[in-house]
Parts: sequence; C-alpha cells; structure tokens
Amino acid sequence: MRKSAPKAKTRGKPSRAETPSRGRIEPAILPPPPGQGKRGEQGYLAYLLRQAQAATRLSMERSLASLRVTPPQFVVLTMLRAYPGLSGADLARVALLTPQTVGVIIRNLERDGAIVKTPHPVHRRALQWTLTRRGTRLLENCRRHALALERRLAAGLNAKSQVIVRRWLSKIATDLQED
Repeated sequence: MRKSAPKAKTRGKPSRAETPSRGRIEPAILPPPPGQGKRGEQGYLAYLLRQAQAATRLSMERSLASLRVTPPQFVVLTMLRAYPGLSGADLARVALLTPQTVGVIIRNLERDGAIVKTPHPVHRRALQWTLTRRGTRLLENCRRHALALERRLAAGLNAKSQVIVRRWLSKIATDLQED
C-alpha cells in the first residue's frame, strides 16, 4: 500500500480548498480579496455595489454597537427626524425595510422612550410616529458615528466627485424602482 503525500499548508492553515481528482488532491483557486479581480474594477457593477453596501453596513453595525443601536434603528430614527409623523407602513417604505421589521423596531424604540405615537388627525386609526427628546439625543449620538463613516467613504473624493457619486447612486435607485 502506497502512502499519499501530506496536504500542503501555508502559514499553519490550508490556504486553498482541495478537491479530489483521479485520486490526487488538486488545489482549487481561491477568490481574491475585495478590490482585486472580479471583486475590484473588473467586477460587475451590481456585485460591486452589493460588496460596498455589505462592507458599509458591517462598519456601521460595529460603530453603532457602543450605543446599542442597529443600522435599521438608525435609519428609522433618521427618517422620523426628516419626515416626522410617518406611519409604520410609510417608515417601512422610506427605510427600505419590511413592515414586520419596522414593527419590531418601533416597539423597541417606543419602549426605550425614543419615539412616541399619536393618532393621525384625520384618519384616527392610523398612527403617526415622532421622535422624543431622548430619541433626538440618541440620533445625534448615532449621527456622530455615521459622519465618521461618511468621512471614510468620501476620503479621496473632492466635493464635485461626491456630488457625482451621490447623483449616480440616486439615479440608480430612481431608474430601477420603475422595473
């Protein structure tokens, strides 16, 4: 009986996935890190947008964790500051979240005293949500964290380039909304 060769390791851990081929173990190709190959300038725009969004969300999650706020909660607080009196359904639409998720967020923010509900003046059964003073302070603390991330995102872009990127991203959202 022949002994097979030991598996190759790099720096103490396998660096490549291994797949059997005719009884031999052949190394498989690993994808490059973000920013290289198809995960960089050669990549599809939709994939690159998703990759950037995932990295941004993770960074925001880590930053807001010290305040015990999630990115979806931050978005809800931000939208209520910009558009006070939104209903839960309206919040879900503008925050790009499901109504179920917004329902949970609203319950938690209301429990914590960050938002308050009032009946709509005309449609009494509809509830409107607004920030409380506590919610406004919480949002201000969140904004400090978010602005630090915004500065990182805009690093290397002059004011004109930032406007171009913002217009491009807004146009994508507007154009694809019609599909």
